[in-house]
Amino acid sequence: MQAFLEKIGRKAMVVNLDPANDNMEYTSAVDIMQLITVQDAMEQYGLGPNGALIYCVEFLETNFQWLLEQLKSLDSNYFIFDCPGQVELFTHNNALKNIFAKLEQLGYYLCTVHLVESHYCLEPYKFISCLLLSLHTMLQMGLPHVNVLSKADQLKDQDSKLPFNVEYYTEVLDLSYLLACMDTSRLGNKFKQLNAAIVSMVEDYSLVSFLLLDARREQSLLRLKNAIDKANGYVYGAGEEKNINTLLACAVGAETESDRMERDIDPYLS
Repeated sequence: MQAFLEKIGRKAMVVNLDPANDNMEYTSAVDIMQLITVQDAMEQYGLGPNGALIYCVEFLETNFQWLLEQLKSLDSNYFIFDCPGQVELFTHNNALKNIFAKLEQLGYYLCTVHLVESHYCLEPYKFISCLLLSLHTMLQMGLPHVNVLSKADQLKDQDSKLPFNVEYYTEVLDLSYLLACMDTSRLGNKFKQLNAAIVSMVEDYSLVSFLLLDARREQSLLRLKNAIDKANGYVYGAGEEKNINTLLACAVGAETESDRMERDIDPYLS
């Protein structure tokens, strides 16, 4: 995404907030590993990998001023925060939530982009767990939110194995159909009731939907960029040159249903 943004003329800098990210495929402008690493926490406090990760993020929260000074020193008004993938940081622990809340108070416009690999659509109970995680993250983080089914190119290879069409998963349509196609014979009635309760809660909130992302296709990256710009308000603030048509298109999502299907869904159907 950073390379794509630079290609279209937006100077974006990546902030690495993963203290265990030893093999970055990008150059980070700010790196938590300059402050603390998971290895440091494990060796100094005898923590396991997950405990050390949580300690590092909480240490960053305590040393928020260090992060702020790093950001202020950069010649950019657009940052991509690359966060650790451990779900407990977005569902149970408040450190990242508090860090981003402080940035918001200082005038940073933020949104959360939650990536879910598209192969989870192949098994109903896994997709239901992803829906629960997405909803929990949205409520916990308290930020504008974009859910993404990544590696969408895999869906084309697996289309015949999907119980429903791709749009069913991106729009999170009537989930009772998903429950009906689950094989619960081996797991018992309690497992079925658990999934039914999760589905009911997800539908009651009616907040979760997904964008498809194929990182190899510029059109897919552009659609994601536009969705993020709408979510974090970038399109309405200081940024690229704007005109009223651009603002209206982003605000309303000026796009017919047939156009959306052609650009977002059809490429992943056999």
